[in-house]
Amino acid sequence: DVVFKLIERHAISCEANRSGMLRAAAHPRQVAAVRATTLQYQRLGAPVEFLARDAIVRATGTDRYHGAMLDRRGGAVNPLSYARGLARAAIAAGARLHGRTRALELKRNGSGWLARCATGNVSAAQVLIATNGYTDDIWPGLRRSIVPVFSSIAATAPLPEKIAGAILPGGEVLWESGAITVYYRMDRARRLLIGGRGPMREIGASADITYILRYARKLWPALSSATWTHAWGGQLAITRDHIPHLHVPSPGVWVCLGYSGRGVALATAMGAQLAHKMADPQAVLDMPVTGIRPLALHALWPAAVKAAVTYGSISDYFGL
Repeated sequence: DVVFKLIERHAISCEANRSGMLRAAAHPRQVAAVRATTLQYQRLGAPVEFLARDAIVRATGTDRYHGAMLDRRGGAVNPLSYARGLARAAIAAGARLHGRTRALELKRNGSGWLARCATGNVSAAQVLIATNGYTDDIWPGLRRSIVPVFSSIAATAPLPEKIAGAILPGGEVLWESGAITVYYRMDRARRLLIGGRGPMREIGASADITYILRYARKLWPALSSATWTHAWGGQLAITRDHIPHLHVPSPGVWVCLGYSGRGVALATAMGAQLAHKMADPQAVLDMPVTGIRPLALHALWPAAVKAAVTYGSISDYFGL
């Protein structure tokens, strides 16, 4: 709600589409968990429903899935256009943005704080660290409290109308229930965008994630002749409990990170929460403030992530 209300309020052009979100079970053994989640949401009054196999086949154009939860509140945006729209709105409200200005050090400056940058310094009464998957050692222990994981996306050239119309004809977005999430949507240009866990590095071409392309063709054989024109990726921040972590390690220093792949919506919502709290100390936060807890053996995370992806892929294949 926060995201779509912001888009409407500031007239952000970002291909906003609120046609719903599907959480799909790719194996029969995952159906019970998806159905249980649907019932939990329904008890909370959320506008969700469970789609049996025939319904999810019609909704996706593939016979891969055995059931799904449809959440009608969900949808999609073009994240880059959304970020640019937020930046324009912030500047119009008086904010000053300085890109390519990495903070190298953060230290006390009287009752406030001083951020030392390569091209100058910034002093402020309060500081918000919102570095997520790109967190470094700007604050002790923070980098080691999350695990950065790369996620990658590939996009086709605009598809023929007949093929595009058979993939998610209702306009929903989809993510698969399982240890290794695959997610996809169609954009307004009739491109299929599909993503998942990529190699533990930046990518620059669809050839870097051929397994995702193979999976797309498995879902929709008609894509065998599709051209993949774009591919990109970046780092997510995963927390041990998969919940965002909010810290106040020192008076005037706020930290929020660890959206575990759900940052477009969650980071937007937490940004609003923190803005109110930083402006009004009496404001109430909807998330608990916790201490920074570095993960044990954090230096081993690259090997651990690769092992987890391999194990997760095997588990998903067999429905474990």
